[in-house]
Amino acid sequence: MPHSPPFIAPQRYTEASAAWAQAQTLYEQAVGHLQTAMQAFVHAAPPAVGATLQRVRACYPFVRLHAHSANRRPGTGGHARLSYGFVASPGRFETTLTRPDLYAGYYLEQFQLLLANHGGELEVGVSHQPIPVHFAYAEDDHVEGELTPAHRAALRDVFDLPDLTVMDDGIANGTFAPGPNDPQPLALFTAPRVDYSLQRLRHYSGTASAWFQNFVLFTNYQFYIDEFIRLGHAEMAQPTSDYIAFVEPGNVVTPRVGLSVQALQALQPLWGGEPGQSPPRLPQMPAYHLLRADRTGITMVNIGVGPSNAKTITDHIAVLRPHAWLMLGHCAGLRNSQQLGDYVLAHAYVREDHVLDEELPLWVPIPALAEIQLALEGAVADVTGLAPSELKRVMRTGTVASTDNRNWELLPDNTPQRRFSQSRAVALDMESATIAANGFRFRVPYGTLLCVSDKPLHGEIKLPGMANAFYRERVDQHLRIGIRAVERLRQAGVDQLHSRKLRSFAEVAFQ
Repeated sequence: MPHSPPFIAPQRYTEASAAWAQAQTLYEQAVGHLQTAMQAFVHAAPPAVGATLQRVRACYPFVRLHAHSANRRPGTGGHARLSYGFVASPGRFETTLTRPDLYAGYYLEQFQLLLANHGGELEVGVSHQPIPVHFAYAEDDHVEGELTPAHRAALRDVFDLPDLTVMDDGIANGTFAPGPNDPQPLALFTAPRVDYSLQRLRHYSGTASAWFQNFVLFTNYQFYIDEFIRLGHAEMAQPTSDYIAFVEPGNVVTPRVGLSVQALQALQPLWGGEPGQSPPRLPQMPAYHLLRADRTGITMVNIGVGPSNAKTITDHIAVLRPHAWLMLGHCAGLRNSQQLGDYVLAHAYVREDHVLDEELPLWVPIPALAEIQLALEGAVADVTGLAPSELKRVMRTGTVASTDNRNWELLPDNTPQRRFSQSRAVALDMESATIAANGFRFRVPYGTLLCVSDKPLHGEIKLPGMANAFYRERVDQHLRIGIRAVERLRQAGVDQLHSRKLRSFAEVAFQ
């Protein structure tokens, strides 16, 4: 028998806060058990070859709902307008949970909605899903001591290691089918899948997952990041700013002027209080965070060039359940009437990026979301000062094509140009369709506002001098438009943001 924590029987709760507290207790007991056992394992003598070793195991907590009806209770008020927070049929629903500290606000909201919509009780207990020992440590924790080759060889015999067979995206992709006696899922992601992404986020972004905010901007050029850093530090110099801190790779934290470290720590309890240290080199997709106390600030990530990076980072950020993500980047203008510096608001996508073909078939449409479109269009008007009737001079709404071939212009017979023409595309890039498609797949509201930086079909290819002038003139304005769009979305209320267009007719309950 594995050496496990003392058994705690499942408990039923009618209060969301009590259910969350029990999940936190069970999780802390489990990871504490694994950490203690790991320390003993590391400091013990190297195990002899062929020795019989005591197995150590701890499992994730779960939350379970027994729904007796698909109908929501009367008197739920504003909850009835939400696209999440309820189950689609009677039955038993459950999911494993991880990091109740990081997900406190999220879990509490989901629990409250389930109780409000269906009544009854939530059951919280210990699942049968083992916690991999690697995931028992937060991103910044380290195991004391060094593992000898003998320890490393025996690690799998003592502890559970990450198992990719329980981390797939079948629920999100709509391909998961529970067995006849198995519960139906409550959430898009299982606890091991979430833990995997939390570890990956630190690796790719250079910052802890706790800093990520609920509105995310993606860009494919460092120029935008440079401007975001400038704006972030400018906000920190304003004592009246709604933003409380600016975080850069290496978890370098700059508090707002007049805000003490103690006050920031009270607002961000997951922060250990350490100032952080800039890394010797930037990570693959560095992230920068403009924090608000309620996590509705802005995270900006430089995903670089190409659909592979765009898929990778959105695969992982999706587990944080953001309210929206927006793509701000450069594109090739495909119409003769466009000028360098014009904007393109995507309302449809041609997906020639290929990175999501297995998860999301090409026949699945990626719809434009009205709330995002209106926020972006309004933000362009706010920042440029143009009247609605004049916006067409600088912004075109149309189809954006995304390709995985950076040198598509060199292909013979003009076949890409023919396809782009047939699709009525007005712009071409390498990331936007991926960002939008993964937003659709993971039920994260998405949008795209691009800036025309070259016109290859018309002989206006990017040259150094022309590019430098373009960057000077447009990057600041484009970024301010993105930030203004986030402000508009925040002011309108996030309850209005999560579109029913992103939910299927047999959907999980969690947002």
